[in-house]
Amino acid sequence: MNPSSPDFPGLAQPMSPFGLLVEADGGARIDELPPQLLLREARRHRLLVLRGFKPFDGPDELEAYGRRMGQVPVYAFGPILDVVEHESPADGVFGSNWLPYHWDGMFMDRVPEFQFFQAVSAPEQDQGGRTLFCDTTLAIAGVPPEVRALWEATEVVYTINKAAHYGGTIRTPLVVPHPDHGFPTLRYHEPVPQDLPYPNPITLHYEGIPEDRVAEVERTVREALYDSRYCVAHDWRTGDYVLADNYTMLHAREAYTSLSGRHLRRVHVLGDPPLDNPALPRRAEG
Repeated sequence: MNPSSPDFPGLAQPMSPFGLLVEADGGARIDELPPQLLLREARRHRLLVLRGFKPFDGPDELEAYGRRMGQVPVYAFGPILDVVEHESPADGVFGSNWLPYHWDGMFMDRVPEFQFFQAVSAPEQDQGGRTLFCDTTLAIAGVPPEVRALWEATEVVYTINKAAHYGGTIRTPLVVPHPDHGFPTLRYHEPVPQDLPYPNPITLHYEGIPEDRVAEVERTVREALYDSRYCVAHDWRTGDYVLADNYTMLHAREAYTSLSGRHLRRVHVLGDPPLDNPALPRRAEG
């Protein structure tokens, strides 16, 4: 995309190794942008960061704009998740801890195509809390053929207690086709080290490969996910909006300073048509 694109009320600059940063000219509002423009650019660039726009007055405006982009699922907590530190977190997402790479909607009936975030409050620059986004198509293309073949042979069964709004057991190949375009993507939730204090860790069971190759899968996937050739580490600023491709990317969070005030709001946007979660156990027919 041309860095001085007339589609945006400011400068659009490509990020490295992927993504598009749009910095608004003073006074612009996100909801003045055509929603389909944002969806198009997020599908093209995987990650769309919008900075310098006037903030929404509250979560209702975030939800309303999300609904202009597509169908917004409503969960037990409602359509908006406040990603903020809890005093006694029941689940890792509500702590200040490192959050493993994963995809949203792992245990839900439908997998959202996009996450739309608003940074209500960001930590100071030296307090951590960056969100890591990995374009898994780049990771798959970048590994040696023998590593890719090992990944393609691997299935993973994930289990987690329902301490928050999700939980249960799912099964998925490590490499799956994109639901709309068919190109290969990774579906993975990093294991939590056993010696790491962590609320409600997930458990993984590997199938399709010999047990003595599990460590190799975990090592090679971890190396790829954190490789700067395939990963963007987004350093939040208060007021940032981010639209992220959840079909193609995995995301994680760096640990941050407790009580630093990090507060993101997130709304999911389903695909068209919505994607029924292929990792859930199949229901018996009849």
